[in-house]
Order: sequence, then structure tokens, then C-alpha cells
Amino acid sequence: MMKRRGLVALGAALVPGAAMAQALSPEQRAEVLQLLRQALREDPSILRDALTAVEEAEEANRSSAQTRAIAARAEQLFRDPADPVKGNPQGAVTFVEFFDARCGYCKQLHPTMNQLLQRESDVRVVLKDLPILGPNSVLASRALLAAHRQNLYVPLYEALMRLREEPTEPVLRREAERARIDWARLRREMDDPAITARIARNLDLARALDIQGTPALVIGTTLVPGAVSLAELQRLTAAARG
Repeated sequence: MMKRRGLVALGAALVPGAAMAQALSPEQRAEVLQLLRQALREDPSILRDALTAVEEAEEANRSSAQTRAIAARAEQLFRDPADPVKGNPQGAVTFVEFFDARCGYCKQLHPTMNQLLQRESDVRVVLKDLPILGPNSVLASRALLAAHRQNLYVPLYEALMRLREEPTEPVLRREAERARIDWARLRREMDDPAITARIARNLDLARALDIQGTPALVIGTTLVPGAVSLAELQRLTAAARG
């Protein structure tokens, strides 16, 4: 233990960089490096522990930056009246879900989120299209946002989350017509520049929050990546209420 603590102290002396390096004579620096090499040979776990500490510090910094970014963009995230919502529109607890209509993990999360909404009557889910998986993802997002103009976003969203084939235009037409959406109007409005701008804003927002993939949930000032369990959704809901 004393050896490791001594090594950590020596390592810390080297970390600050040029100012500390200049404080050591060439002989002292060589002696410190020799001690470090010897200690690493005797106990390689020191290097592993150091790398773990660096990774933990980086993750903590990233989490802190995300928290600040969420707080700074709360209006855009939680209270944009143009966003589609499922669940209780007046719910006291809000999840923001970034999703891609072609994402397998989003489809995995979908029934779990529906279970949460069935059990928790005061939860609302704000849906943010994030088409990052190719042209068909963009096509699906355009169709969803055009369906929103007919107040039928959620029925088409539910259909696409259950879909197990590519959301090509013929498939989108089939699913839209099943949801009693006016296809001619929807197809025309899919190419509206305002929908293009809407998708771009979602992408910009995701970049600002350093979202690495879909699905990604935001609740409070916390970003939760991936398809989480019902138990975790309930825990997050309870924490948000508290």
C-alpha cells in the first residue's frame, strides 16, 4: 500500500505538465521515471487502475456537461408545443424520447414504455424523431411529422414501432392508410421544407446533448441511453416525482 501511494504521489507530480517538469532536474526526472517503470513491472495493475480512474473522470465530466446542456435547453426539450406527445398530455412526469423508426432497440423499448404508460397515469412522453440510420429512417420521420399535421402521429408511430420490415414508401402508404391517414396529403407534406427543418432541429438538439445513439431518454436533467427495463422506467418516474 505504501509503495502504491508513493507511486501515485510521484505520478501526480508529473501530471501537471511543463511547469512541474521544469521544476525537476534531468537527474530527478530520470529517477522518477525509473521508479515508475519499476513499480509498473512489479504491479501492472497500477496502470489498469490509473486508466480506470481516467475513464471514470471522463464519464463524470461528460455526464456533467449533459446535465448542463439539458438544463439550458429545457424549453426545447420538454415544452415545445409542436412536438407529438403520447401518454397523458398534462402528465406531471415527462420523458423525452429520441428514436429512429428503424432502430431495433427503439422497437424493443416501445412495448416497455407502453407498459409504463398503462401503469402510470401521470406520465407524458415527448417524441423526438432522430433519423440516423439511413434514407428510410428519414423517410419514416417525414411521414410521421406529416401525419402529426393530421393529428395522427401516434397511430402511425405505433404501427412503425411494430413494423418488422423496411419503412419504404409503399410500406408507409399501407400503414398510413390502415391508420386512416389521408395518404395524398401526407405524401405531399412529407416534402415540406418545414418538416426538413424540424428534423434538422432534432438532430442539432441531439448533438448538443451528446446523444450517441437511439433510443435516448431525457427525464429531469438526466439522459438515459438505450432500451431500459420497466423497473428502471418506474424508478426514474418515482425519482422525478420526488
